[in-house]
Amino acid sequence: MSRKSDADLAVAPVSNPASGVVCSKKKLRIVLVDDHVVVRRGLAGLFRTEPDMEIVGEASDGESAVYLIREAQPDFVLMDVGLPGMDGIQATRIIHSELPEVRIIGLSMFQTEELSAAMREAGAVDYISKGVPFENIIAAIRACA
Repeated sequence: MSRKSDADLAVAPVSNPASGVVCSKKKLRIVLVDDHVVVRRGLAGLFRTEPDMEIVGEASDGESAVYLIREAQPDFVLMDVGLPGMDGIQATRIIHSELPEVRIIGLSMFQTEELSAAMREAGAVDYISKGVPFENIIAAIRACA
């Protein structure tokens, strides 16, 4: 598999506490996967306000997501279902088979039983609509942690 360009794949540096300061609680490491940059950047901005969470990467398609998640080994992935090329269901299936400890939450504009069931069958731990308040996304992550 070839490496994607920086436009398709972005890895955030891992934060490092100031020397001498030891964090008592590990931050939950999250990768955002959505083909709309505005959605990814909006979510990333909101996650910056959560002291126990950090964004460690973003991907715009399924192939880039699989590559990034193999490299970053996050705790959570917020995975859009409708991605160009390899869709979120296929990407979830691959990630779950290779890295079952990574918890994937499916995201979609459409709240249908069929999509929810397909994402869960692929290995997602939850499936939520993009239309829910951000607090619901945070609650879903914390519930699965």
